[in-house]
Amino acid sequence: MAAFPEMKTLTVDVHNWLTFPQLIHLYSVGQMAPGPNMMMIVPIGLWTGGVLGAIVVVLAFFGPTAVLTFIVGRLWNKLEKWPWRQSIQQGLAPVSIGLLLAGCFTMAKGAIFGLETATIAVVVLLLLLNYKINPALLILAGAVIGILSFSA
Repeated sequence: MAAFPEMKTLTVDVHNWLTFPQLIHLYSVGQMAPGPNMMMIVPIGLWTGGVLGAIVVVLAFFGPTAVLTFIVGRLWNKLEKWPWRQSIQQGLAPVSIGLLLAGCFTMAKGAIFGLETATIAVVVLLLLLNYKINPALLILAGAVIGILSFSA
């Protein structure tokens, strides 16, 4: 979710590879699929550039992150006794939450476009806050309600 705002900017606003509803659709399908949810980038690459596009997007999206994670992980272990390490860890938590919220707000701008969708979003939020419900079931229920509400 933290990468979603930048993904929206690049795929929709800058390169015009997808429309915002198409991106939200592909992202939502990726959330429901088993495995890492960022594998939803593969359909974006496939949609925009065929099989070669899917391969390129996987390498471009995961390659630099994997290399950076490997380097930082090795360095992080060496800096175990460093006095700033705890401060950095504590500072990264709010940054992570901020990035997650930015992704949520970016998606909400495209997914909530009327009273019906706002009602669905509020009901889902309240259910998640008050009950232990599998989010996949809520996504499925939202899809059914959306089909029934918007197909007429």
